[in-house]
Amino acid sequence: MRDMVEIGMGRTARRTYELDDVDIVPSRRTRSSQQVSVAWQLDAYRFDIPLVAHPTDALMSPEFAIELGKLGGLGVINGEGLWARHADVAGCIDRLIEVDEKEGAEAAVKLLQELHAAPMQPELLAAAVAQVRAAGVTVAVRVSPQNAQALTPSLVQAGIDLLVVHGTMISAEHVGAGEPLNLKTFIADLDVPVVAGGVSDHRTALHLMRTGAAGVIVGYGSTPGATTTGEVLGVGVPMATAIADAAAARRDYLDETGGRYVHVIADGDIVTSGQLAKAIACGADAAMLGLPLSLAAEAPGRGWYWPSAAAHPSVPRGALLKYADADERTSLHQVLFGPSSDPWGSTNLVGGLRRSMAKAGYQELKEFQKVGLSVRA
Repeated sequence: MRDMVEIGMGRTARRTYELDDVDIVPSRRTRSSQQVSVAWQLDAYRFDIPLVAHPTDALMSPEFAIELGKLGGLGVINGEGLWARHADVAGCIDRLIEVDEKEGAEAAVKLLQELHAAPMQPELLAAAVAQVRAAGVTVAVRVSPQNAQALTPSLVQAGIDLLVVHGTMISAEHVGAGEPLNLKTFIADLDVPVVAGGVSDHRTALHLMRTGAAGVIVGYGSTPGATTTGEVLGVGVPMATAIADAAAARRDYLDETGGRYVHVIADGDIVTSGQLAKAIACGADAAMLGLPLSLAAEAPGRGWYWPSAAAHPSVPRGALLKYADADERTSLHQVLFGPSSDPWGSTNLVGGLRRSMAKAGYQELKEFQKVGLSVRA
Protein backbone atom coordinates (compact mmCIF):
# COMPACT_ATOMS: atom_id res chain seq x y z
CA MET A 1 0.00 0.00 0.00
CA ARG A 2 1.33 3.43 -0.88
CA ASP A 3 2.34 5.69 1.98
CA MET A 4 0.14 8.77 1.55
CA VAL A 5 0.31 11.87 3.71
CA GLU A 6 -2.00 14.86 3.96
CA ILE A 7 -0.23 18.09 3.01
CA GLY A 8 -3.33 20.25 3.47
CA MET A 9 -7.12 19.96 3.62
CA GLY A 10 -8.21 17.74 0.74
CA ARG A 11 -4.71 17.40 -0.68
CA THR A 12 -2.56 14.32 -0.23
CA ALA A 13 0.85 13.36 -1.54
CA ARG A 14 2.81 10.16 -1.70
CA ARG A 15 5.79 9.72 0.59
CA THR A 16 8.82 8.86 -1.52
CA TYR A 17 12.46 8.02 -0.86
CA GLU A 18 15.87 9.07 -2.13
CA LEU A 19 18.74 6.60 -2.43
CA ASP A 20 20.27 8.07 0.72
CA ASP A 21 17.06 7.25 2.61
CA VAL A 22 17.49 3.50 2.14
CA ASP A 23 20.15 0.98 3.13
CA ILE A 24 21.00 -2.51 1.92
CA VAL A 25 20.37 -5.28 4.43
CA PRO A 26 22.95 -8.12 4.25
CA SER A 27 21.68 -11.70 4.22
CA ARG A 28 22.94 -14.67 6.26
CA ARG A 29 25.45 -15.54 3.51
CA THR A 30 28.48 -13.60 2.30
CA ARG A 31 30.83 -14.46 -0.54
CA SER A 32 34.12 -13.37 -2.05
CA SER A 33 33.84 -10.31 -4.29
CA GLN A 34 35.91 -12.28 -6.84
CA GLN A 35 32.86 -14.53 -7.32
CA VAL A 36 30.58 -11.62 -8.20
CA SER A 37 29.57 -10.79 -11.79
CA VAL A 38 28.40 -7.27 -12.65
CA ALA A 39 27.86 -7.99 -16.35
CA TRP A 40 24.56 -7.20 -18.06
CA GLN A 41 23.14 -7.33 -21.57
CA LEU A 42 21.05 -4.76 -23.43
CA ASP A 43 19.41 -6.34 -26.46
CA ALA A 44 22.26 -8.05 -28.35
CA TYR A 45 25.02 -6.06 -26.61
CA ARG A 46 26.82 -7.38 -23.55
CA PHE A 47 28.64 -5.10 -21.10
CA ASP A 48 31.06 -6.12 -18.38
CA ILE A 49 29.98 -3.34 -16.00
CA PRO A 50 26.53 -1.78 -15.46
CA LEU A 51 27.59 1.78 -16.22
CA VAL A 52 26.37 4.14 -18.96
CA ALA A 53 27.86 7.63 -19.32
CA HIS A 54 25.56 10.64 -19.34
CA PRO A 55 25.46 12.20 -22.85
CA THR A 56 27.13 15.48 -21.96
CA ASP A 57 30.03 17.07 -23.82
CA ALA A 58 31.79 17.40 -20.45
CA LEU A 59 32.34 13.63 -20.65
CA MET A 60 31.53 12.23 -24.01
CA SER A 61 34.27 12.73 -26.54
CA PRO A 62 34.78 9.88 -29.01
CA GLU A 63 38.01 9.04 -27.16
CA PHE A 64 36.21 8.81 -23.81
CA ALA A 65 33.48 6.64 -25.34
CA ILE A 66 36.16 4.31 -26.70
CA GLU A 67 37.99 4.07 -23.38
CA LEU A 68 34.78 3.44 -21.42
CA GLY A 69 33.72 0.83 -23.98
CA LYS A 70 37.05 -0.98 -23.68
CA LEU A 71 36.62 -1.03 -19.89
CA GLY A 72 33.20 -2.68 -20.26
CA GLY A 73 30.79 0.25 -20.05
CA LEU A 74 28.75 2.24 -22.57
CA GLY A 75 29.42 5.80 -23.67
CA VAL A 76 26.60 7.85 -25.21
CA ILE A 77 27.56 10.69 -27.55
CA ASN A 78 25.24 13.70 -27.55
CA GLY A 79 23.98 13.78 -31.14
CA GLU A 80 22.95 17.42 -30.67
CA GLY A 81 25.99 18.53 -28.71
CA LEU A 82 29.30 20.17 -29.47
CA TRP A 83 30.74 17.22 -31.40
CA ALA A 84 27.87 17.59 -33.86
CA ARG A 85 28.38 21.35 -34.30
CA HIS A 86 32.05 22.33 -33.89
CA ALA A 87 35.32 21.01 -35.31
CA ASP A 88 37.35 22.32 -32.34
CA VAL A 89 35.41 21.03 -29.32
CA ALA A 90 38.45 21.25 -27.04
CA GLY A 91 38.68 24.97 -27.81
CA CYS A 92 34.96 25.40 -27.04
CA ILE A 93 35.38 23.72 -23.67
CA ASP A 94 38.43 25.85 -22.88
CA ARG A 95 36.32 28.97 -23.52
CA LEU A 96 33.49 27.66 -21.32
CA ILE A 97 35.80 27.02 -18.39
CA GLU A 98 37.53 30.38 -18.77
CA VAL A 99 34.24 32.27 -18.88
CA ASP A 100 32.87 30.42 -15.83
CA GLU A 101 36.01 31.16 -13.81
CA LYS A 102 36.16 34.85 -14.80
CA GLU A 103 32.51 35.85 -15.26
CA GLY A 104 30.43 33.29 -13.38
CA ALA A 105 27.81 30.63 -14.03
CA GLU A 106 25.28 32.69 -15.98
CA ALA A 107 27.88 33.89 -18.48
CA ALA A 108 29.11 30.31 -18.96
CA VAL A 109 25.59 28.99 -19.56
CA LYS A 110 24.97 31.82 -22.04
CA LEU A 111 28.11 30.82 -23.94
CA LEU A 112 27.04 27.16 -23.83
CA GLN A 113 23.69 28.16 -25.36
CA GLU A 114 25.49 30.09 -28.09
CA LEU A 115 27.75 27.15 -28.87
CA HIS A 116 24.72 24.87 -29.13
CA ALA A 117 22.97 27.37 -31.40
CA ALA A 118 25.57 26.75 -34.10
CA PRO A 119 24.18 24.74 -37.02
CA MET A 120 24.46 20.97 -36.99
CA GLN A 121 27.19 19.54 -39.20
CA PRO A 122 26.23 15.93 -39.94
CA GLU A 123 29.70 15.10 -41.24
CA LEU A 124 31.24 15.92 -37.83
CA LEU A 125 28.87 13.61 -35.98
CA ALA A 126 29.35 10.88 -38.61
CA ALA A 127 33.11 11.16 -38.11
CA ALA A 128 32.71 10.80 -34.34
CA VAL A 129 30.50 7.73 -34.80
CA ALA A 130 32.98 6.25 -37.26
CA GLN A 131 35.87 6.80 -34.83
CA VAL A 132 34.09 4.94 -32.02
CA ARG A 133 32.91 2.20 -34.34
CA ALA A 134 36.44 1.65 -35.71
CA ALA A 135 37.64 1.01 -32.15
CA GLY A 136 35.35 -2.02 -31.92
CA VAL A 137 33.13 -0.84 -29.06
CA THR A 138 29.36 -0.38 -28.98
CA VAL A 139 28.28 2.96 -30.48
CA ALA A 140 25.39 4.82 -28.83
CA VAL A 141 24.11 8.31 -29.68
CA ARG A 142 21.56 10.44 -27.84
CA VAL A 143 18.88 12.53 -29.57
CA SER A 144 16.07 14.58 -28.07
CA PRO A 145 12.42 13.61 -28.64
CA GLN A 146 11.97 16.83 -30.62
CA ASN A 147 14.69 15.99 -33.12
CA ALA A 148 14.60 12.18 -33.12
CA GLN A 149 12.77 11.78 -36.43
CA ALA A 150 15.02 14.24 -38.26
CA LEU A 151 18.37 13.02 -36.96
CA THR A 152 17.94 9.25 -36.67
CA PRO A 153 18.15 8.25 -40.37
CA SER A 154 21.62 9.76 -40.77
CA LEU A 155 22.76 8.22 -37.48
CA VAL A 156 21.62 4.77 -38.55
CA GLN A 157 23.40 5.26 -41.85
CA ALA A 158 26.55 6.28 -39.97
CA GLY A 159 26.50 2.93 -38.17
CA ILE A 160 25.25 3.41 -34.62
CA ASP A 161 24.44 0.31 -32.57
CA LEU A 162 22.05 1.89 -30.05
CA LEU A 163 19.83 4.98 -30.19
CA VAL A 164 19.07 6.85 -26.95
CA VAL A 165 15.99 9.11 -27.08
CA HIS A 166 16.63 11.17 -24.00
CA GLY A 167 15.04 14.21 -22.42
CA THR A 168 14.46 15.57 -18.92
CA MET A 169 11.02 13.99 -19.01
CA ILE A 170 9.69 11.89 -21.85
CA SER A 171 6.44 10.20 -22.81
CA ALA A 172 5.51 7.62 -25.40
CA GLU A 173 4.09 10.36 -27.61
CA HIS A 174 5.72 13.77 -27.86
CA VAL A 175 3.45 16.49 -29.23
CA GLY A 176 5.19 19.49 -30.76
CA ALA A 177 4.63 22.14 -33.39
CA GLY A 178 5.12 19.64 -36.19
CA GLU A 179 4.27 15.99 -36.54
CA PRO A 180 4.17 14.33 -33.09
CA LEU A 181 6.75 11.70 -32.25
CA ASN A 182 4.99 8.42 -31.61
CA LEU A 183 7.69 6.23 -30.11
CA LYS A 184 5.82 3.01 -30.80
CA THR A 185 5.77 3.48 -34.56
CA PHE A 186 9.17 5.19 -34.50
CA ILE A 187 10.84 2.23 -32.78
CA ALA A 188 9.00 -0.34 -34.90
CA ASP A 189 10.48 1.18 -38.06
CA LEU A 190 14.08 1.09 -36.79
CA ASP A 191 16.65 -1.67 -37.14
CA VAL A 192 18.58 -0.58 -34.03
CA PRO A 193 17.49 -0.95 -30.38
CA VAL A 194 16.20 2.17 -28.63
CA VAL A 195 16.66 3.28 -25.03
CA ALA A 196 14.22 6.00 -23.94
CA GLY A 197 13.80 8.24 -20.92
CA GLY A 198 13.69 9.84 -18.47
CA VAL A 199 10.65 8.77 -16.54
CA SER A 200 9.84 8.93 -12.86
CA ASP A 201 6.76 6.81 -12.26
CA HIS A 202 5.28 3.36 -12.88
CA ARG A 203 2.64 4.46 -15.38
CA THR A 204 5.01 6.31 -17.72
CA ALA A 205 7.66 3.61 -17.47
CA LEU A 206 5.13 0.94 -18.44
CA HIS A 207 3.89 3.14 -21.30
CA LEU A 208 7.43 3.48 -22.64
CA MET A 209 8.05 -0.25 -22.34
CA ARG A 210 4.98 -0.88 -24.49
CA THR A 211 6.56 1.17 -27.29
CA GLY A 212 9.14 -1.56 -27.81
CA ALA A 213 12.06 0.22 -26.13
CA ALA A 214 14.92 -2.06 -25.12
CA GLY A 215 15.64 0.06 -22.07
CA VAL A 216 14.01 2.82 -20.04
CA ILE A 217 15.96 5.58 -18.29
CA VAL A 218 14.63 6.50 -14.84
CA GLY A 219 15.36 9.97 -13.50
CA TYR A 220 16.67 13.17 -15.05
CA GLY A 221 20.35 13.05 -14.17
CA SER A 222 20.08 15.11 -11.00
CA THR A 223 23.46 16.16 -9.63
CA PRO A 224 23.84 18.47 -6.62
CA GLY A 225 25.37 21.76 -7.72
CA ALA A 226 25.06 21.05 -11.46
CA THR A 227 21.46 20.11 -12.22
CA THR A 228 18.79 22.75 -11.54
CA THR A 229 15.62 21.03 -12.76
CA GLY A 230 14.08 21.27 -9.29
CA GLU A 231 14.70 25.01 -9.09
CA VAL A 232 13.59 25.72 -12.66
CA LEU A 233 10.65 23.34 -13.13
CA GLY A 234 9.78 22.33 -9.58
CA VAL A 235 10.15 18.71 -10.65
CA GLY A 236 11.81 16.21 -8.34
CA VAL A 237 12.43 12.50 -8.73
CA PRO A 238 13.28 10.66 -5.49
CA MET A 239 15.41 7.98 -7.07
CA ALA A 240 14.86 5.01 -4.75
CA THR A 241 11.10 5.21 -5.27
CA ALA A 242 11.36 6.01 -8.99
CA ILE A 243 13.63 3.01 -9.63
CA ALA A 244 11.43 0.67 -7.62
CA ASP A 245 8.34 1.89 -9.50
CA ALA A 246 10.03 1.33 -12.87
CA ALA A 247 11.15 -2.13 -11.76
CA ALA A 248 7.53 -2.91 -10.87
CA ALA A 249 6.50 -1.73 -14.35
CA ARG A 250 9.13 -4.06 -15.79
CA ARG A 251 7.60 -7.01 -13.89
CA ASP A 252 4.12 -6.06 -15.07
CA TYR A 253 5.31 -5.77 -18.67
CA LEU A 254 7.15 -9.09 -18.40
CA ASP A 255 3.89 -10.76 -17.37
CA GLU A 256 1.91 -8.83 -19.98
CA THR A 257 4.15 -9.94 -22.84
CA GLY A 258 4.97 -13.41 -21.62
CA GLY A 259 8.66 -12.79 -21.16
CA ARG A 260 9.95 -9.58 -22.81
CA TYR A 261 12.43 -7.98 -20.42
CA VAL A 262 13.07 -4.22 -20.59
CA HIS A 263 16.15 -2.90 -18.83
CA VAL A 264 15.90 -0.10 -16.27
CA ILE A 265 18.74 2.43 -16.24
CA ALA A 266 18.93 4.75 -13.23
CA ASP A 267 19.97 8.33 -14.01
CA GLY A 268 20.36 10.66 -11.06
CA ASP A 269 21.85 11.17 -7.58
CA ILE A 270 24.46 8.43 -8.07
CA VAL A 271 27.88 9.79 -7.17
CA THR A 272 29.38 7.09 -4.91
CA SER A 273 29.74 3.33 -5.14
CA GLY A 274 27.25 2.96 -2.28
CA GLN A 275 24.60 4.91 -4.18
CA LEU A 276 25.34 2.79 -7.25
CA ALA A 277 24.79 -0.37 -5.20
CA LYS A 278 21.52 1.00 -3.80
CA ALA A 279 20.26 1.85 -7.29
CA ILE A 280 20.81 -1.76 -8.41
CA ALA A 281 19.27 -3.03 -5.17
CA CYS A 282 16.14 -0.94 -5.83
CA GLY A 283 15.73 -2.64 -9.20
CA ALA A 284 17.98 -0.95 -11.77
CA ASP A 285 19.93 -3.05 -14.28
CA ALA A 286 22.51 -0.31 -14.81
CA ALA A 287 23.21 3.30 -13.93
CA MET A 288 23.82 6.35 -16.10
CA LEU A 289 26.63 8.30 -14.46
CA GLY A 290 27.68 11.88 -14.98
CA LEU A 291 29.53 13.73 -12.23
CA PRO A 292 31.66 10.85 -10.86
CA LEU A 293 33.11 10.12 -14.30
CA SER A 294 34.29 13.74 -14.67
CA LEU A 295 37.04 12.83 -12.21
CA ALA A 296 38.66 10.82 -15.01
CA ALA A 297 41.65 12.36 -16.76
CA GLU A 298 40.19 11.19 -20.10
CA ALA A 299 37.06 13.34 -19.69
CA PRO A 300 37.22 16.38 -22.01
CA GLY A 301 35.72 18.68 -19.35
CA ARG A 302 39.05 18.71 -17.45
CA GLY A 303 37.39 18.17 -14.08
CA TRP A 304 34.34 20.31 -14.88
CA TYR A 305 30.86 18.90 -15.33
CA TRP A 306 27.52 20.08 -16.69
CA PRO A 307 24.41 18.12 -17.72
CA SER A 308 23.15 18.13 -21.29
CA ALA A 309 20.06 20.10 -20.16
CA ALA A 310 22.30 23.06 -19.28
CA ALA A 311 22.40 24.05 -22.96
CA HIS A 312 18.64 24.45 -23.46
CA PRO A 313 18.14 27.64 -25.49
CA SER A 314 15.49 29.22 -23.28
CA VAL A 315 15.13 27.17 -20.07
CA PRO A 316 18.59 25.89 -19.08
CA ARG A 317 18.49 23.40 -16.21
CA GLY A 318 22.10 23.08 -15.22
CA ALA A 319 25.35 24.91 -14.67
CA LEU A 320 29.05 24.26 -14.96
CA LEU A 321 30.43 22.67 -11.79
CA LYS A 322 34.10 22.28 -10.99
CA TYR A 323 34.41 18.79 -9.56
CA ALA A 324 38.16 18.20 -9.49
CA ASP A 325 41.40 20.16 -9.86
CA ALA A 326 44.09 18.91 -12.22
CA ASP A 327 46.04 17.18 -9.44
CA GLU A 328 42.90 15.40 -8.20
CA ARG A 329 42.01 13.76 -11.50
CA THR A 330 42.91 10.18 -12.16
CA SER A 331 42.50 7.58 -14.87
CA LEU A 332 39.08 6.29 -15.85
CA HIS A 333 40.34 2.82 -14.97
CA GLN A 334 41.03 3.93 -11.41
CA VAL A 335 37.65 5.70 -11.12
CA LEU A 336 35.95 2.46 -12.09
CA PHE A 337 38.21 -0.25 -10.69
CA GLY A 338 40.66 1.36 -8.28
CA PRO A 339 42.82 0.99 -6.37
CA SER A 340 41.40 3.78 -4.26
CA SER A 341 42.56 5.74 -1.23
CA ASP A 342 39.27 7.65 -1.06
CA PRO A 343 37.14 6.47 1.91
CA TRP A 344 33.94 8.11 0.57
CA GLY A 345 33.31 5.89 -2.46
CA SER A 346 33.99 8.31 -5.32
CA THR A 347 36.59 6.03 -6.91
CA ASN A 348 36.66 2.27 -7.48
CA LEU A 349 32.93 2.46 -8.21
CA VAL A 350 32.71 -1.04 -9.66
CA GLY A 351 34.83 -2.46 -6.85
CA GLY A 352 32.46 -0.95 -4.30
CA LEU A 353 29.46 -2.43 -6.09
CA ARG A 354 31.10 -5.86 -6.21
CA ARG A 355 31.92 -5.77 -2.50
CA SER A 356 28.39 -4.64 -1.60
CA MET A 357 26.95 -7.55 -3.56
CA ALA A 358 29.43 -9.93 -1.94
CA LYS A 359 28.67 -8.71 1.58
CA ALA A 360 24.98 -9.26 0.90
CA GLY A 361 25.67 -12.73 -0.52
CA TYR A 362 24.67 -12.16 -4.14
CA GLN A 363 26.52 -13.24 -7.27
CA GLU A 364 24.54 -11.68 -10.15
CA LEU A 365 22.96 -8.25 -10.67
CA LYS A 366 19.46 -9.64 -11.17
CA GLU A 367 19.76 -11.56 -7.90
CA PHE A 368 20.96 -8.45 -6.10
CA GLN A 369 17.76 -6.64 -7.11
CA LYS A 370 16.01 -8.87 -4.54
CA VAL A 371 18.21 -7.89 -1.58
CA GLY A 372 16.51 -6.61 1.56
CA LEU A 373 16.24 -2.86 2.07
CA SER A 374 15.60 -0.74 5.13
CA VAL A 375 14.41 2.87 5.40
CA ARG A 376 16.16 5.31 7.70
CA ALA A 377 13.96 6.80 10.37
